[in-house]
Amino acid sequence: MKNLIVGFLVLFSSIVNSQNRMTPELLWKLKRVSGIQVSPDGTQVLFSLKSYNLNVNKGENNLYVVPVEGGEIKQITDFPGNELSAQWRPDGKKIGFIMKSEKDQNLAIFEIDLNGENLQQISHTSNQISEFKYFPNGKRILFSADVKMRKVNSREIVSDLPLSNARVIDDLMYRHWSTWDNGIRSHLFIASIENGIMQGDGTDIMKGEDFDAPLKPFGGLEQVTISPDGVEVVYACKKMTGKNYAISTNADLWSYNVLLRNSNNLTKNNKGYDLDPQFSPDGKKLAWLSMEQDGFESDKNDIVIYDYETSLKTNYTNKYDITVSGFTWNDKGDKVYFKSVKEATYQLFELDLKNGKIQQLTTGDHNYTSVDFAGKYLVGGRQSMNHPTDIYTVKIKSGEQTKITDVNKAIYDNLEIGKIEKRWVSTTDDKKELVWVIYPPNFDPNKVYPALLYCQGGPQSAVSQFFSYRWNFQLMAANDYIVIAPNRRGLPGFGQEWNDAISGDWGGQPMDDYLSAVDEIKNEPYIDANRIGAVGASYGGYSVYYLAGIHENRFKCFISHCGLYNLESWYGTTEELFFANKDIGGPYFSPIVPTSYKKFSPHKLAHKWNTPMLIFHGEQDFRVPLNQGLEAFQVLQLKGIDSRMILFPDENHWILSPQNGVYWHREYYKWLDQHLK
Repeated sequence: MKNLIVGFLVLFSSIVNSQNRMTPELLWKLKRVSGIQVSPDGTQVLFSLKSYNLNVNKGENNLYVVPVEGGEIKQITDFPGNELSAQWRPDGKKIGFIMKSEKDQNLAIFEIDLNGENLQQISHTSNQISEFKYFPNGKRILFSADVKMRKVNSREIVSDLPLSNARVIDDLMYRHWSTWDNGIRSHLFIASIENGIMQGDGTDIMKGEDFDAPLKPFGGLEQVTISPDGVEVVYACKKMTGKNYAISTNADLWSYNVLLRNSNNLTKNNKGYDLDPQFSPDGKKLAWLSMEQDGFESDKNDIVIYDYETSLKTNYTNKYDITVSGFTWNDKGDKVYFKSVKEATYQLFELDLKNGKIQQLTTGDHNYTSVDFAGKYLVGGRQSMNHPTDIYTVKIKSGEQTKITDVNKAIYDNLEIGKIEKRWVSTTDDKKELVWVIYPPNFDPNKVYPALLYCQGGPQSAVSQFFSYRWNFQLMAANDYIVIAPNRRGLPGFGQEWNDAISGDWGGQPMDDYLSAVDEIKNEPYIDANRIGAVGASYGGYSVYYLAGIHENRFKCFISHCGLYNLESWYGTTEELFFANKDIGGPYFSPIVPTSYKKFSPHKLAHKWNTPMLIFHGEQDFRVPLNQGLEAFQVLQLKGIDSRMILFPDENHWILSPQNGVYWHREYYKWLDQHLK
């Protein structure tokens, strides 16, 4: 009887323990905060909150408001589907957003009172509106919508073959990220407002141009700004097509005069990205983010400001070894607040235009995901490896940080969290590398745990305090794995030299950095050096493929998601060639073949593969096309290595569907448990 009771208590303890730890299903129950915006009077914060329903395999978001000083959170909307592009009306009396119209099922602009009443559709246009912005003076609306510019399908080109379905391709960029070119471009429109209603279909300010604004695939109306007087619209656009578009990052800022209806290029002398313009509150200055190098998407990102009164253009951050990822003006137009990555955390900073000095305002192991100005406060989203985004205020004078939402409190009150440790590891070239070590909940240093080397994608994407819904460190730790997450060469936050070092050296020092981290941390008595796996996606998936050929039996298994396996075939099928030209060194058919193809393509080392591997790939991934996963899996099978490949026909570079996400995690941990436990 005693043994029976002990057995029951052990079983009960195990059940309770598993219920108090993160699971794939629980991960999809977490509510997701986005769209954080301060009201025109600086007293309230509007935000979107998205919830997913695993059973119906989709999510919906609703709109909420919370006082800047903290307090009661009020729900504004509760409609089926999603409320998109939500924002304050300039007078602060209503909230505008996009959702489907019940009448024609088109996406339209609606407004609603702050108490959730008096819903009114204010746009009635034949255009499918994607996003919109109010003009600051409230007299017009700017919106983006798709326009058919070219015929690219056989049934569009010839009238007597209506059932044919051939793609007609004459140039590059015939597909981008996850979609084929269908001859449709995103254009910007302006429409007037009369008696609270938007008039007509609006004026296409890019009429006749075969370009996208905002930039695809991820650009939004953060790439467009409107002068306070409503006369000038400044928008980002890469006015190139075909091969030129594929090899260049030269996106410029274009100024459109609403009265004269003409445009001019404001940044024609800069050859890299110019994005995310913002007028100062008085309209006397224009700020934007700028990269200097053409073809380098991960170049240093600086704040450049144009003064309309002096006609001077000034780069305020070029002398500082930082890269900027988002900013906002203060109310006087003499300071800019921005976020930047520093030693694997995203912090908030102040730029004083009077003296050009920069001051760091926040510290701590977290990431700020956005920044907005609210008088004596900054307001933004903040997250960490162990907690998804909530809204925080930061007192500008003191840097004091206060959480004003806690949208997942009910879940986290009953969740066991593992600790995170920051370690500095010596590299093979005598530098210091920051490595995060994430421990299981209730970590016992007297026990021995299996470990995972996490290989980051990007490649120039910091292993920061991000909260991922796929590569979730808390979930890995909850499954009793110790996670080793190095900030290897090629990541921002440690100076531009460290960031740039990976270009042309994918399989060199970055791989040594991975191994340095593993070799030092696996010596801890609580890590079983014989039970270590390596996992990663994109460049992290490439890293897994490459490590499989050089690891000298350090790892017992691998998992690669959408990894690059054969750099030659990848160059021949990927879309944004500027990335390959910069990081790989150019095409494999150059008169002088870049070193990357000779030394750093994982397929050159496949003869050394001897370790079990799981491969995931999305069939709609055109950045790292499907053939990369197929080629790697074929080698594993022919060599008789324990392997499995899981393909997602409807997914791209990521896994976005809830049920696909849960299945991904189940297979991920099934593979790890099979080989490491």
